[in-house]
Amino acid sequence: MNEMKIKEEGHKIEIRKLCQDMQNKIELNEEKKKELIEKMEVEISELNTKLRIQEKEKQNEIIKLQLEFDAKLARVQTKSKSYPDSTVLPQSIYRRKLQHLQEEKNKEIAILRDTIRDLEQRLSVGKDPHLKRRRF
Repeated sequence: MNEMKIKEEGHKIEIRKLCQDMQNKIELNEEKKKELIEKMEVEISELNTKLRIQEKEKQNEIIKLQLEFDAKLARVQTKSKSYPDSTVLPQSIYRRKLQHLQEEKNKEIAILRDTIRDLEQRLSVGKDPHLKRRRF
């Protein structure tokens, strides 16, 4: 009878050790997940900052090009009032250039937003439903 009690106590001790080991592993995994989430949040924040900076730079570039276009157009109009057809060509060239820059800016913005959306999705996969963050 004593031998069974000794074995039973040994099993109980072994079970407690296993439970403690599992608890330690769970806590370690939770810490790793938290670190990964924090890292991804920092990356998302950096990408958002980069996106805002690029949007400002592109907007400034567009404004600069518009001002240059207006100045050149005014010069051409004052020089060639007798040649009305000659102003059509520079206008169309600058318009196309401006349109191309705007399209390029929009493509870059779309790419950055897709990257942010992808990171947010990857981030939300590992989170519990009550830990969801709002989207940017």
